[in-house]
Amino acid sequence: MPRTLITGGAGFLGSHLCERMLQEGHDVVCMDNLITGDMDNIAHLIGREGFRFIKHDITEYIYVEGGVDYILHFASPASPIDYLKLPIQTLKVGSLGTHKALGLAKAKKARLLLASTSEVYGDPEIHPQVESYWGNVNPIGPRGVYDEAKRFAEAITMAYRNHHGVETRIVRIFNTYGERMRINDGRAIPAFMSQAILGEDVTVFGDGSQTRSVCYVSDLVEGIYRLLLSDYADPVNIGNPDELTMLQLAREVIDVLGGNATIVYRDLPVDDPKVRQPDITLARTLLGWEPRVDRREGLERTARYFMQKLRP
Repeated sequence: MPRTLITGGAGFLGSHLCERMLQEGHDVVCMDNLITGDMDNIAHLIGREGFRFIKHDITEYIYVEGGVDYILHFASPASPIDYLKLPIQTLKVGSLGTHKALGLAKAKKARLLLASTSEVYGDPEIHPQVESYWGNVNPIGPRGVYDEAKRFAEAITMAYRNHHGVETRIVRIFNTYGERMRINDGRAIPAFMSQAILGEDVTVFGDGSQTRSVCYVSDLVEGIYRLLLSDYADPVNIGNPDELTMLQLAREVIDVLGGNATIVYRDLPVDDPKVRQPDITLARTLLGWEPRVDRREGLERTARYFMQKLRP
């Protein structure tokens, strides 16, 4: 039976990956220091055969008894509200944490999949973003702590593959949404939904013309799983290429919730990307993957979760 370690396993994406790997017949070790993760995300897995939780900061030495076949390295603050509040921790988990995870992969002869991000492209000058694009990142701006941590993580992952022969995979994750996102996450969909459900004004930054491409979590997990089992070592974009403006997304969220919330506008944050859209040609060609869940359906599922959280 394969054994998989998932760092950041109590987070939004990590908890869904814990479920998926258990479904695939893996023993799962979930590791998280709970700085942004939440035990509620994995409460239904505690006590399940083949599942174990370890509270640990992976910037320190990682010890896992016994064999490990796969490591899914998803530990990191991942929203602007988090990495602006936790800049040093974000840099440390991207650098020291990735180093420790790769060291464990080397010792255990495990395959490691790194959760990278579309933020490595920064405020892109190429649109849509293809994996060969090197990006346009401000290393000393407020978002640099996250962007550069992930860029370093990719570099050290490739170094371990090329120098030590560690089997590695790199997924560049574009905006993802779904159940278990935090209410106070700070990203667009949780913010829009929370505000609309609570009867508040819905806040759009800038004039709302900046674009994103949002992927439902089950689609993302499927792409990650296929990449993990593939033979491809270079970065692969996983995300939904269906691009829309933030104003359009806000209106869709309000419509899904059946409300009549007022949209208000605030100043655009520093270095906020103007566009974001993945080129998923590689994922389609190599993995036979593309998103399946319609955005309306995904938003409705997510809205039910947020309603339960905000109006139990």
